[in-house]
Amino acid sequence: MKDLTNKLYRNHSLAYKILLFVSATFLIVYLFPKSGKFKYSFEKGKPWQSENLYAPFNFAIKKNQSEIDSEKEAVNNNAFLYFNLDSEVKPRIVSKYLEALKEVIVDSIPTSDFETITATGMRIIEELYEYGFLSEKYNFKDARNVIILEDRVEKFRTTYSNLVNQENLTTILNNALREDNLVKYKNLFASLFFDIVEPNLTYNKSFTESELNAELGKISYTRGSIAKETLIISKGEVVEGDKFQILKSLESEYESQVWNESNYYWIVFAYTLLVALALLMLLLFLRKYRLSVFEDNTKVTFIFFNILLMVLLTTLVVNYNSQYIYIVPICILPLVLKAFFDARLGMFTHVLTVLLLGLIVPNNFEYMFLQIIAGIVTILTVSELYKRANLFISVGQITLIYIVAYFAFFIIHEGSIEAMHWETFGMFILCGLATLFVQPLIYAYEKLFGLVSDVSLLELSDTNTKLLKELSNVAPGTFHHSLNVANLAEASANEIGANAMLVRVGALYHDIGKMKNPTYFTENQSTGINPHDELSSTESAKIIIDHVINGIEIARKHNLPDRVIDFIRTHHGTSMVYYFYMKEKEVNDTIVHSDFSYPGPTPFSKETAILMMCDSVEAASKSLKNPTSSKIDTFVENIINKQMVTEQFLNANITFKEIQSIKKVLKHKLANIYHLRIEYPE
Repeated sequence: MKDLTNKLYRNHSLAYKILLFVSATFLIVYLFPKSGKFKYSFEKGKPWQSENLYAPFNFAIKKNQSEIDSEKEAVNNNAFLYFNLDSEVKPRIVSKYLEALKEVIVDSIPTSDFETITATGMRIIEELYEYGFLSEKYNFKDARNVIILEDRVEKFRTTYSNLVNQENLTTILNNALREDNLVKYKNLFASLFFDIVEPNLTYNKSFTESELNAELGKISYTRGSIAKETLIISKGEVVEGDKFQILKSLESEYESQVWNESNYYWIVFAYTLLVALALLMLLLFLRKYRLSVFEDNTKVTFIFFNILLMVLLTTLVVNYNSQYIYIVPICILPLVLKAFFDARLGMFTHVLTVLLLGLIVPNNFEYMFLQIIAGIVTILTVSELYKRANLFISVGQITLIYIVAYFAFFIIHEGSIEAMHWETFGMFILCGLATLFVQPLIYAYEKLFGLVSDVSLLELSDTNTKLLKELSNVAPGTFHHSLNVANLAEASANEIGANAMLVRVGALYHDIGKMKNPTYFTENQSTGINPHDELSSTESAKIIIDHVINGIEIARKHNLPDRVIDFIRTHHGTSMVYYFYMKEKEVNDTIVHSDFSYPGPTPFSKETAILMMCDSVEAASKSLKNPTSSKIDTFVENIINKQMVTEQFLNANITFKEIQSIKKVLKHKLANIYHLRIEYPE
């Protein structure tokens, strides 16, 4: 048991990656829609490219959306409107009318016209309440069928145009008075009827909607069926009309809920295999080509987290409405990975993620083509992400590529631009705007995962930062030396294509440990007094060597990123403090070499190797007497060759050709620094 525990402890990093791999696989599969996939690809109006297709089982032919919409519209137009009738209103209105007429007859109406007026009024009431008087005007078409309910029982049927509302009252009054030659009593009738008339019909909205939903529920979404083994389409036959609809029905049947229930575990198993293969390829890529990333569990977790995030966003959109699929800013993934790692890793991860998403999105070939092309454009165009203008320009180019590629695909599918879905272009613009969110996202990732991007490096390169200001005050010579090394290192990095911003920042901070004992370093001894004269060689060597450890402690105290601390740790590698070593050797034959050697490690990247070369060359160049071009060349060659002989670059992925290029840059820069000007006459 103890052996097993020890073995697990020794391999805890690998065990963590296996756990991460398994967890990520099951999370992605969990997020995926669990449906079967139709194994054939087809397009309307194009020939069927596969073999003759026979129905694998019995299935119904589904109506297309336009047919269903047309039937729903017909049901909506022909559905009955239901109104409740209050049968007590009409008798009450008749009674009110007769009473009101008696009150005004003495003063306003001659006795000879009373019977005519009474009869006309009764006829108007009959006309108003023949079908019913509405409580308000509704926005229904006149031809809509109406059912009048009395005590929830159908009384009669009519059309909406026959129902009277307040707006019709004046017209009915005027027509009746003209027919009976009673126009002179127009004001009398108007005042009477507008006072006494009240509605007897109210719209029964709930019952109407209930009946409408019942009718809509009767709509059949299928028309006919296809029996098993029936020939659906032959090879080379054009996919159109009924053939297209039958194929869409078969495709839908494969992805239906019935299919899910009967084959759920097989589908999950198949998805698990595909996702596991994709993630395994990513881990193998990291192990073979990005070993430093593979060995860092935080970085591997970060990459898997970003893949999961893209899958989550995409599946949420697919489940909500797949037509919004292009709003998801997939290009954030290569942007983020390029910012923290490199372009090749960003592109590889992006392609694998798009392949995974191709399993669940509609029109998967079109989707994958668009996203992979957009990812390539992202990698090629986005450089120096810390410059805001670069990001905006790159996002504009990515959006343009989306639009152009989608435009081309649409023409291939439809053969014209008449039915172009212009709103999709708006989605691409929204996707571009969402991609701009990468800046705050990078900042959040830096805090969550302890990573560092070029944006943070730019901030650290500012010589007005608190730590660099303290260095310039406490150890001005060291600060000036660091600036010179930064300039040399940046030029060298640009020459061989290394990360110039990273190596510049590393150079600025590599000697901050000298702040603890600044006067023990030559560049800070302005008074001419050397405190090493009072110490033994071993003590002096220890103080010199300790500036590396002190630098790491100061860096951690000021929360400098690990990528920057690596430069402090490695800028002397395992080299010796040669001056004090030789001084001690003169008086002591039994020297402990470790007392005069830096603890290491040696540089393990191009950038840390560049800093070691530039630091040694710049520091030693101060000892040059009467420098000439040949002296400088020999001087640079000797220093860097000695570092190579002592295997300081053994773990750095830097080539001999790149080292030669760096030597050339350093020689040129030093020649410019020590160039003698002519003496001007006074």
